[in-house]
Amino acid sequence: MSSVAIVGPGGVGGLLGGVLTRAGHDVVYVARPETAAALNEGGLRVHSVQFGDFEVPARAVQTLSAPVDLAVVAPKATSLGAALDRVPPELVDVMLPLLNGVGHMVALRERYPRARVLAGSISVESTRVAPGRIEHTSPFCTVQAAGPGAGLVAEVLGGAGFEVRVRDTEAGVLWDKMALLAPMALITTAAGAGIGPAREGRRDDLEQMVVEVAAVANASGATVDPAAILAIVAQLPPGMKSSMLRDAEAGRPLELDAIGGSVLDAGAELGIATPVTARVVAELRAKA
Repeated sequence: MSSVAIVGPGGVGGLLGGVLTRAGHDVVYVARPETAAALNEGGLRVHSVQFGDFEVPARAVQTLSAPVDLAVVAPKATSLGAALDRVPPELVDVMLPLLNGVGHMVALRERYPRARVLAGSISVESTRVAPGRIEHTSPFCTVQAAGPGAGLVAEVLGGAGFEVRVRDTEAGVLWDKMALLAPMALITTAAGAGIGPAREGRRDDLEQMVVEVAAVANASGATVDPAAILAIVAQLPPGMKSSMLRDAEAGRPLELDAIGGSVLDAGAELGIATPVTARVVAELRAKA
């Protein structure tokens, strides 16, 4: 069994850590003082439509103090810096970031030069409703990874019951997700509503953002069909909300730089025009 650090035990990190603990892996959570105290005292309780309902003990620390085989980095992008301050570079061998956006890859590799930092993404609906209390509402949890060390991710997470896809390219992992995530997050938050009302009330903006993000993704080395993305969006349940919209409703900081900003920065670097995406990002920044 492997030793795994979960950096940021929120909806994603808590779900992964709970299932890995149940599978017998040595899991340590790296968290803020209040979250660490709650986990150490009350353990972790998971309600999942895929994995069932279960409780496991939890060991949490404020700062990682022993080497681990795998570090899963899963906080919100807005709190990434503070989370990484709790993880000394010399203690990490393989790092799997499950973060929104693409800009974090350069920063992580600069900060952890000896680690194998993978490109990673996750498709799941999972929420931390309280410290140590996780609600996993989607009947799926799919992790994608690319790079040296991806085999360990497949062995550890796949062996615990998660679907793991090892990809050939980093661009495929990062931009396949962004092609759907960015338009959905931006349009639902701008509309202040689930995807149903958002796609009806702001259809032109949504369609154009899908085209713009797909163009940036393809120029970055991915293969994205905007028609396929729009077909997926059309089938999403009307009440489905993005995590960015949920953050806006709760008054939490938005991952605008990580999601919208990543598209704008990459587009500018590659010479891809993104006028509608830029306008919607500016609209959201004005509201923040």
